[in-house]
Order: sequence, then C-alpha cells, then structure tokens
Amino acid sequence: DIAVIGGQHNLDDLAKVDVAMLGKRAGVKSEKKTFTILEQKKLEEGMAGAVLSAEKWIGDAPFLVVSSNDIVESSIFALLKKNLSKKCDGFLVAKKVAQYFPGGYLKLAKNGAITGIVEKPGAGNEPSDLVNLVFHYHAQPKKLFAALKSAKTTKDDRYEVALDSLIKKGAQFFALPYGGVWQAVKYPWHLISVWQAIFNTLTSGMKKPRISKKATIAKTAIIRGNVIIEDGVKVFDHAVIQGPAYIGANCIIANNALVRESHLGSGSVAGFGTEIARSFLADQVWTHTNYIGDSVIGRNTSFGSGSVTGNLRLDEKEIPVIIHGEKISTGTNKLGAIIGENVRVGINTSLMPGIKIGNNSFIGGGISVAQDVPDSKFVYGKWELTMKDNTASISPSAREQMMRKLQKS
Repeated sequence: DIAVIGGQHNLDDLAKVDVAMLGKRAGVKSEKKTFTILEQKKLEEGMAGAVLSAEKWIGDAPFLVVSSNDIVESSIFALLKKNLSKKCDGFLVAKKVAQYFPGGYLKLAKNGAITGIVEKPGAGNEPSDLVNLVFHYHAQPKKLFAALKSAKTTKDDRYEVALDSLIKKGAQFFALPYGGVWQAVKYPWHLISVWQAIFNTLTSGMKKPRISKKATIAKTAIIRGNVIIEDGVKVFDHAVIQGPAYIGANCIIANNALVRESHLGSGSVAGFGTEIARSFLADQVWTHTNYIGDSVIGRNTSFGSGSVTGNLRLDEKEIPVIIHGEKISTGTNKLGAIIGENVRVGINTSLMPGIKIGNNSFIGGGISVAQDVPDSKFVYGKWELTMKDNTASISPSAREQMMRKLQKS
C-alpha cells in the first residue's frame, strides 16, 4: 500500500494522477484502494510532519519512507529486500559522494550500524562520505512516532533529529550502501538532470524515435536519437530535434528551430530560428528566435523575439546561485536562467547566467538582467535616445556604383 502525502496547494494535482498506470509500473497486483492521498496540514513541519500525517494510516505496520526529492533506480528495492531478514529497527540507504552535498551524513560503526546523523555539516566537516538518502525502512513505527512528537529543533531537520535521538538511545539502524544512480531535487537546476534520468529509464532499449501517429512531421525535419513526440505535435520544415528530447502534446517546433537534449511540456512552442539546449521547459512556454540554454522555465512563460539566456561566464568558472541570501555552488560552469510561472520577457533582453526570475514577473525589452528578480515585479531599463540633424546623404548614383562593384566581385 502506498500513501502520497501532499499539501493543500497540490492535493488537486495529486488526485489527477493515473493510479492504474502507477500501480502497473510499481508491480502492484490490486489497483483498488492501493494508493491513498493524505494531507499534511502543517507544511512547515517538513518530513516529520509528513510522516506524522500518515500515523493512523501506518498503524503498527513496518513502513518505508521515500522522498520524491531523491531520484533512484528500482534496484534499490532489491537492496532493501536482500537485507530484510536482519533483525534491527530499520535501514537507511547511504550514497557515497566525492564532493560536498548539503544534506545529512551518516556516522557508522565498523559493522555498518549507524551511530549518528549529522545534518548539513558544511564542506570539510563531514563525519563520512556517506550521504543519507531518504529511503528509510522502519520496523518499529511507534518508536519513531514518539520520537518525532518529542523532537525539538529550530531548523527544518526535526525528522533527522528524532531519528538521531532514537539511535543514541540504542535503536539499531544499519546503513545500506547504494551504488546506483542518484539525483537529488534540492535546487531548481537539478530538474534538468532529473528529467534526463527519468527519460533515460523510459527510453532504455529504444532503437528509433517514438513518434505519435497523431503528430505532424515535415519531410525536411530531422529527428535523431532517443526522442519521444506526443499527440498533436507539429514539426515544421528544416526543424531539428536531437535526442535525448521529450516533446509534449500539442507542441510546435517551427521552421529552422533546434531542440537538443531538452524537455518541452505540452503546448510549448520552439518558434522560428529558436535553439533550446539542455533545458527543461514546462507547459505552455513560448519562444520565437531565442536561445534558451541550460535553463529551467516555468509554465505559461514567453520570450520576446531576440531574447537570450546566457549560460557561460566570461571566465568560464563555476556559476553560483544565490538562495536565501547564501551563495550556493551549482557544480557546473554552464547554467542559464531559472524562471518561474506566468513570466513575460520582452524583446532583445539578455538574462545573465544563473539568475532567477520569480513568478508573475514582467521583464522589459532591450535590457540586460544580471540579478535575481522576486515574484510579481515589473523590470525595465532607463535609456535616452539622442537625435540630431543628419548632414550625410547617399545619392542614387553612389548606391548604384556600390551595387556594380559588388556584382563584379
């Protein structure tokens, strides 16, 4: 049985999920009453609040906590199943990392037993190189519920604090080292890697593009590699789609457009002469003669002709992003813009690498935006046109002579 914990903001979206499809993919034999949607009333309580929202639903049955923010391979279930015969209070899946990740780290005894959890220790202060993935098996639910209710913290780590207190009081949890694919969804730019990881799973073994019979593809269009094209898509003359690429329902790929290694949500438009590279575009994103590179674009956003996203610093160094006033390392030297929903970008506007634009904001034309824009802002530049009398002229004969020279050359 699977319970999905949501909030008031997304319960309607969760209710639209195709439960039969999910059941089939999860290998669930009975699809009736298998998936339950539960509401978390206090979202500020984080994962601890989510687990407590399911307390009555769980009862005293062993359960697994899985976060949608950790994308992993299905082989992780086999790893858990292999160890279920071991008598203990539970298991936490651990991933070995080569560089610092701002998450929880595990302290281990020699036998693999977990002796402590350190949440976001800061680079250089990690107790180990094992990051705590949110794939946790609890054999004794009531112990966890009691610890969650009594845990005290001023940060957003109440679940980890409760778990750490259980371990300190003698509860036995073991780490399960996991070597498969892992992609966290912690910051907006992670979405680019996440969709690619999911897409690669969907297209494993694909030998040719998967194109809906209800799509219209021009004869001169070029489609290469792992590409999925949904119903109602129109691909016009001389457009190029280079996989991996997902083109959602009713998208338009206009003449001379280039889409490569990107996701286009339903109803999006890659307009004439537009290039979209290594980016994630949600539904209803409109472009026209634009360059969108290494960017994440929210729903119902449009770009005026000639506007571009810069994705590489002049010194080609790593691009940082400001999150809540803190400079966060992105781990990449290629990152474009991160744009929310219902945004409008005017013509001939340049967006500098790594900037964020909030929901419902309008960005005026002909400007360069080099800093983050909060929600619901109107951004415009100030400039002054200078006019004076024109004293130069070009006679028809002079133009004719110039054309002759060009023809001879």
